[in-house]
Amino acid sequence: MQLQQVAPHAYYVQGVSALGSPANRNFISNAGFVVTDDSVVVIDALGSPALAQELVEKIRSVTPKPISHVLVTHYHADHIYGLQVFEALGAKIVAHALAKEYLQSETAQLRLQASRQDLAPWIDRSTRMVSAGQWITNDTQTLRIGGTDFVLQHMGPAHAPEDMAVFLPQSGVLFIGDVVFRNRIPYVGQADSRHWIAALDSLLQLPVKVMVPGHGPASSKPKPDMQLTRDYLVFLREAMGKAAANLDPFDEAYAATDWSRFARYPLFKEANRMNAYNTFLLMEQEKP
Repeated sequence: MQLQQVAPHAYYVQGVSALGSPANRNFISNAGFVVTDDSVVVIDALGSPALAQELVEKIRSVTPKPISHVLVTHYHADHIYGLQVFEALGAKIVAHALAKEYLQSETAQLRLQASRQDLAPWIDRSTRMVSAGQWITNDTQTLRIGGTDFVLQHMGPAHAPEDMAVFLPQSGVLFIGDVVFRNRIPYVGQADSRHWIAALDSLLQLPVKVMVPGHGPASSKPKPDMQLTRDYLVFLREAMGKAAANLDPFDEAYAATDWSRFARYPLFKEANRMNAYNTFLLMEQEKP
């Protein structure tokens, strides 16, 4: 875990471009933090308590100030399984209220059970889901913490219903979570890709100087990197939408699609077919 600075008081750590495994401790996502006048605000909590504890140590190497808040961009496992470490330190967990449905769902519990097996010993019986102490319900809300403004912008439904961007207007730093995957194929899952594209269009209008995505390195040229995720989603929808409209079988449609533009990116092999299939089903539902 290497600490990287993106602005005078803003830092992040970058996870590896891989699926979560015991070998990488589920360190497959990014997390950041901002040092304010009186405390530290963390953005996302990483994919295991051990990783969160290591992040705390990285923070302590920069400042002794207390960790007052954790802003959660979305409630996916690789971003939240470290929350209990920050909760134990007294930090307030802040997330968008649409995450409540997932947090209380059978899907979340089954995912945690599977992770306890697949990611042991880093995820075990002591690992638990942590609810937010403050739920955001507005589309845009500004928290002023230690003299620093944190603009929380609801971006969902996109990658997840509760997607929330964190923008620092003083420095132009944007922590965008999984609305943007840089230098790798996004995980689309059950995402609302139409609204996701609209969210990216709104992001492209912000005066962003540095973007920290949920996966991949930070970018000082955020618009082209946002564009890559957008272009991939548009391509998925066009290719699978045409197949769904023609009533083509998915396997035939997938085989007939030219994926060469995206095939060189990490996790193409692992994620692309599932992304295409989920988009195919989505486009069938969207048909007039």
